Amino acid sequence: MNKKIVGIILAILAAVFYAINTPFSKMLLNNISPTMLASFLYLGAGLGISIIYLFLPKKKKKEEKKLTKNDFIYVILMVVLDIAAPIFLMVGLNYSNASSVSLLNNFEIVATNLIAFIIFKEKISPKMQLAIVLITIYGFILSIGDFSNFEFNIGSLFALLAGLCWGFENNCTKKISDKSTYQIVIIKGLFSGIGSMIIAFIIEESLPKIQFIIYALLLGSVAYGLSIFVYIRAQKEIGAAKTSSFYAIAPFIGTFLSLIILNENIHYTYFIALAIMIIATFFIILDTLLKHHKHIHKHVITHTHDGYTHTHVIEHSHFHWHNENDEIHTHKHLKNIHHQHDV
Repeated sequence: MNKKIVGIILAILAAVFYAINTPFSKMLLNNISPTMLASFLYLGAGLGISIIYLFLPKKKKKEEKKLTKNDFIYVILMVVLDIAAPIFLMVGLNYSNASSVSLLNNFEIVATNLIAFIIFKEKISPKMQLAIVLITIYGFILSIGDFSNFEFNIGSLFALLAGLCWGFENNCTKKISDKSTYQIVIIKGLFSGIGSMIIAFIIEESLPKIQFIIYALLLGSVAYGLSIFVYIRAQKEIGAAKTSSFYAIAPFIGTFLSLIILNENIHYTYFIALAIMIIATFFIILDTLLKHHKHIHKHVITHTHDGYTHTHVIEHSHFHWHNENDEIHTHKHLKNIHHQHDV
């Protein structure tokens, strides 16, 4: 299968896995404090992938490239940002409804793309730039919710801070995405979870009942563990910017689940934003699967008649749009003809 298509499928799977996080975390917040919940979600991710790794065949384990000392700075940044982001998200959920926070998660996509372009110098085509603009627009629409009230509440602020942290974290993870995905997720999950746990105890949050700890660990193993795992694999194929852009469907799925599970109302702006997201996704898919390039051919034709020598220089400009398997191949021709007459 085309690697780009595999990358798209993995990015969408990552979004689906993560989408279940918001409504179920909102339910767990009734019994677990925000920072403590963030801790157990990441611990669930680390433990879940660790269990999968234990049963991985030895041959597959040897194929995984190990992290090195040169990756240390990105690992540290990844863990620190992963400690901060879910704490901000859980605090945001405490002050806002689950559907609003799900939709505000779109800022992570915008932040990831801009950071990839500005700081990490990842190339972004005009089609991707247009898609980012559209994502920004629908994120703005969803953030406001009711157009009669142009104010952000405190929950919105924390949700945006979470998105910013994850935007930086996604780009740090991209720098080491060619290394063992199992190793990355296990380190990310366990160390981020322990860090959040320490902060939870410092601010005097108490441990929840064992049954809610189990629920949080199970949720984390899927919503964080599996989601992060396939997200990193997608980054290997299509890069940080495009992976995060396909990931934009997660908030819409999360909002829909909030409607079903928590019986929350969906504002009409959801459907406006959904239409914009579909258009943005179209441009992202187009940019991911199709490549284009231009080249020029020159043909020189010389002939003599009636004692005159004529030289014709014909230029053909070819524009090609194609995928990696040349299943789609179109041309656009531009012709310029120059005449030179010699007596």
